Amino acid sequence: MARKWTDQDGRRYPLTVPNDTNAGTGGSVRAYLLHRVKPHLPPWLGWGAAGLAGALGNWRWSESAAAGVGLTLASVGLTGATWLMGKSTGPQRRLHSAITVAAGSAWLTAASLAGPTTGPIDDLYLMAGPVVALSWNVRMVLRRTPESAAGGSTDGGLLEKVGLARAQIGNAKVEPNRVTAPVALEPGEQTNEDVTKALARIASALDLPKSAVRYTPDPDSERRGDLVIVPEDMLSEVVEWEGPSNLGGSIAEPLVIGRYDDGAPLVMWLPGDPETGRNSTHLLIAGGTGSGKGDTALNVLTEILSRRDVIVWFSDPKAFQDFAPLRAGLDWDAEGGTQTEVMVAGVEAVIPARTRWLGAHGYRQWIPAAAEIQDGPEHSCRSDGRACGCPGMPFLVAWFEEAANTLRNLGDDTFTGIAQEARSAGISLVVSLQRPSYDQMSTSTRASLPSVIALGCDPRDEGFSLPESVIDAGAHPGAWGNRRPGYCYVVSPGIEEARYPSPGRTRRFTIRAVPVMERLAAWAQSNGAQADPVTAGAVSGVAGRAYTGRTTDDAPQEAALRAVEEEDDVNHGGLLVAPEDAGIDPEAELPGAEEGDDTPIFGQDTGHKPSPAEARQLFAQALEEFEDEGRMVVGPKDFTDWCDRNNLSRPWVSARLKDAAMDGRLEPTNTTGRWRIVPALTAA
Repeated sequence: MARKWTDQDGRRYPLTVPNDTNAGTGGSVRAYLLHRVKPHLPPWLGWGAAGLAGALGNWRWSESAAAGVGLTLASVGLTGATWLMGKSTGPQRRLHSAITVAAGSAWLTAASLAGPTTGPIDDLYLMAGPVVALSWNVRMVLRRTPESAAGGSTDGGLLEKVGLARAQIGNAKVEPNRVTAPVALEPGEQTNEDVTKALARIASALDLPKSAVRYTPDPDSERRGDLVIVPEDMLSEVVEWEGPSNLGGSIAEPLVIGRYDDGAPLVMWLPGDPETGRNSTHLLIAGGTGSGKGDTALNVLTEILSRRDVIVWFSDPKAFQDFAPLRAGLDWDAEGGTQTEVMVAGVEAVIPARTRWLGAHGYRQWIPAAAEIQDGPEHSCRSDGRACGCPGMPFLVAWFEEAANTLRNLGDDTFTGIAQEARSAGISLVVSLQRPSYDQMSTSTRASLPSVIALGCDPRDEGFSLPESVIDAGAHPGAWGNRRPGYCYVVSPGIEEARYPSPGRTRRFTIRAVPVMERLAAWAQSNGAQADPVTAGAVSGVAGRAYTGRTTDDAPQEAALRAVEEEDDVNHGGLLVAPEDAGIDPEAELPGAEEGDDTPIFGQDTGHKPSPAEARQLFAQALEEFEDEGRMVVGPKDFTDWCDRNNLSRPWVSARLKDAAMDGRLEPTNTTGRWRIVPALTAA
């Protein structure tokens, strides 16, 4: 009866076994025994062939001295050749083969010259020959026994096929859709780099995509590591976002943004943890057009806004095209341009203020306790050691979406200082852009963003997104391009390094997610953290009225709504008339011509040109108007209309800008020709 057997690769082979109804017949037993004995016959056939060859050799060369020399040289040559050819095998098999060939060829030489029955030659043949043959039988049995195979190489010749002969694979750890096998390479001849170069060939041998095979080198060894194989892509199924994972939790708890290819949750952290030694981090989100960067950003932002002890400052030059439903939950939002310039200046201003507060309260870095009221003596800023009762300081996330636009306008070193200093102040910088190359972002800024979510990109841009070691381990976002939206690699503190080359996928946001995002923004507005006095004071001293903070007071909005409704009730069904025209009778005759109606209105004097003192006063008033509007970064081009109204030139304005900077009313920015207004209340 023929049955089918399926191996681990899913291939099916026919396997013939005795028929149960004829198991007692002699033919079936003989066939079965012959099937089992055949693999062990070659050593015994070799033993018999050696005896026959010795008898024939003695009959032909018993009295030939030249034959003796030739047989001796042939014996030595065959033994040496066996040793050289055994180089590609294991050391035990190589030695066993050489000893067998040396013993057999020596006996054959002696038997041919002296005779197979002379002296001890026949006894050696009858005793040593079976021992050698049995040794090969024992070796074959041990090689096929599962218990012995567990301690040796179990790759089935895979490593030899991919150019890693003599490398050994140890006991594999099998998990759902994930196999991790330790690899030991040949000492002195193979290194971990050889395995990383062979990953594509290993994937080809297993008939898997290259991203399904990864290698994690042992940091303490140059010839050991773990080979990870994920046979099934569990990311092909799209999972839609249904809500945050931990509403009301702390920002210090993990942010769940998707899942790995073996089904494990894809998580990351922003604040540090002194207990585990995890550092606070900044985040880079990078991916080409169509890679799912917008959905990935929404996954991260919704997780952040769902936490109780964090505030978010968010800049988006695209006018919040993707993030509009969440805008109400932000502490500060800017649409690019001048507003973003002010936000960058605000982040720079709050760093020393927040660092000073944390140090005064005994925090070496931000932890969740820093967001609570400081009602304990261990975190008091009082010199007498008593509890100070200071309001807590929430974590701050400064997010710059489509940052390439901001970098072009403000310079590629805009975020360098922030990134290098903000982590100690309880601030995480999030930068999102398509291509983090050297012509978009300085290498210093890129080096200051230790965490990255790398989505699909051009293969030539992989090195800009991921560290070289992660790419060598098998991570290749360039293989996805824009064909697999949401597929990504995440490198961040708190994640096991073995996970860095493991692909994950973020959840997709559809139109069905909009109402949930709006409810989340409303929750954050009512229950989320408010900016602490230190942060609010520092940013207000720079941004003035441009920073308002997140408010939970809905009364003004309700009053405005009622006023509109009442106005609609009054004017419903009638004409809308301006108050100054209320006394006009629409039925009255128009008045006749009066004196002065024919006076020309064109070609007259343009008016009074202000004196220098008056012009300076007008300039000061213009700065106050800009401040009231929240335009805290200005330059000569912002005064174009003002110059036309007051008959003043742009060079005159440029000179006044420099004078105002000397008086402390303006401060220079990183961009040439742009000045930041110092709020009037702090312009001493």
